[in-house]
Amino acid sequence: MTSLEIRNLALAAIALAVAACLPLYGSDYLKSMGITVAMFTVLATSWALFSGPTHYISLATAAFFGVGTYTTGLGFETLPFWSLIAIAGVLGAVLAALVGLATLRLSGVYFVIFTLGLAELVRQVITWTQNMSGQKGLYVLTDLTEDQLYLMLVGLAALVYLTGWLIGRSRLGFALRIIGDDETVAAHSGINTATAKVLLFMVSGSVAAMTGAILAPRYVYIEPALAFAPILSFQVVIMALLGGVHRLWGPIVGVIPFTLIWETISVSFPSQVTLFLGIAFLVIVYFIPNGFVGLIEKARDWARKREGFA
Repeated sequence: MTSLEIRNLALAAIALAVAACLPLYGSDYLKSMGITVAMFTVLATSWALFSGPTHYISLATAAFFGVGTYTTGLGFETLPFWSLIAIAGVLGAVLAALVGLATLRLSGVYFVIFTLGLAELVRQVITWTQNMSGQKGLYVLTDLTEDQLYLMLVGLAALVYLTGWLIGRSRLGFALRIIGDDETVAAHSGINTATAKVLLFMVSGSVAAMTGAILAPRYVYIEPALAFAPILSFQVVIMALLGGVHRLWGPIVGVIPFTLIWETISVSFPSQVTLFLGIAFLVIVYFIPNGFVGLIEKARDWARKREGFA
C-alpha cells in the first residue's frame, strides 16, 4: 500500500467519524438533510461502482430501492430489522443478476431504456398485486429514530467505500477498467465480460435495495409510486456524474451541492423540479463531462505545470 493510499484511507476515516457525530450536534433540520445526503451518497457511489468503469448508464436504481422498501414493509412485524436489510440486499442482488444476465449484452441506449422500464414494470406489478388484495400501501411503524437510520446509512456508506476500494485493487476492477476502455479488446484478452459486469451490477443492486430497506421506516407509509419513483434514478445519475465517476470519492462531491439546490428548488418552485433535472443533465454533459473531480484534477495539473515552468 502506497503512502497516498494510506493518506486517502485516513482522510476517509476522519470524514466518516465526523459524519457519524452529526446526531450529537445537529439540529432537526440538519439531521434530516444528513439522512438525505447519506442516502444519495450510498446510492450514487454504488451506482458509480458499476457505471463508472463500464460506462453503462443504469436507470434501475428505483427498482432496487423499491424492492428494499417493500421488503421492510412486508416483514418488519415478524422479523428483526437488521435481517430485513440483509434479505433486501440478497433480493436486490438476485434481481440485478437476472436483469444483468438478460440485458448486459445490450449497450448504449438499449440498456438505458430497459433499466428505466424495469422500475416501472416492478411498480406496476406491485400496484396490481395490492389492488387485487384490496391494499393501497403499507404502514411501516417502528420505534427506530432518525438518528439510528442515519447511522445505519453512514455505516452502509463506509461499507460501500471499502467495497469499492477493494474492487479497485482486485482483478475484477482491472477487468472492468479494460471493459470500459474497449469491451471488444477485453473479450479478446480472455476476460469474461458478461460475468464481470453482472457481478458488479449485483453489488450496485444489493446496496440500493439495502438503502431502501433502511429508509422504509422514515416514510412511515409506503406505496408503489413512492418506493419506485423514477425520478430517484435520474437524481442518482445526475449526482454521480456531477461529482465524477472515475474516482471513488467523486459522487459525494456532487451529492452535497445538488441536494442543497434540489431542496431549495423543491420548496420554492415545486412544479419546476423536472425542468431543473433536465437543465442539470445538459449542463453536466456539455460543460463538465468529467464532473467536479475532473475540474479539480485539471486545476491540479495546471498548477503543477506552472510550478514546472517557474
